[in-house]
Amino acid sequence: MDKRISVKFNGGREATGVLKGYDALMNLVLDEVEELLRDDEGNEMTRPLGLVVVRGTLLVVLSPVDGSEVIANPFLQAEED
Repeated sequence: MDKRISVKFNGGREATGVLKGYDALMNLVLDEVEELLRDDEGNEMTRPLGLVVVRGTLLVVLSPVDGSEVIANPFLQAEED
């Protein structure tokens, strides 16, 4: 909560914003949202949207903007010599 996240939607849209709330269906409330726009040449621009309610069924990827931490793979078995 209150951290900046990046969201990818069905249809290819992307946005970043501050997570203010969510529910069991993964509906999100984001503030200070900026939509990432790409043109045919690959140029990127942002468009401010402000406060947005995102429907959970549209979400494809949800990740922190600040990155994530690498952890050891718990399913990897140690090699025996």
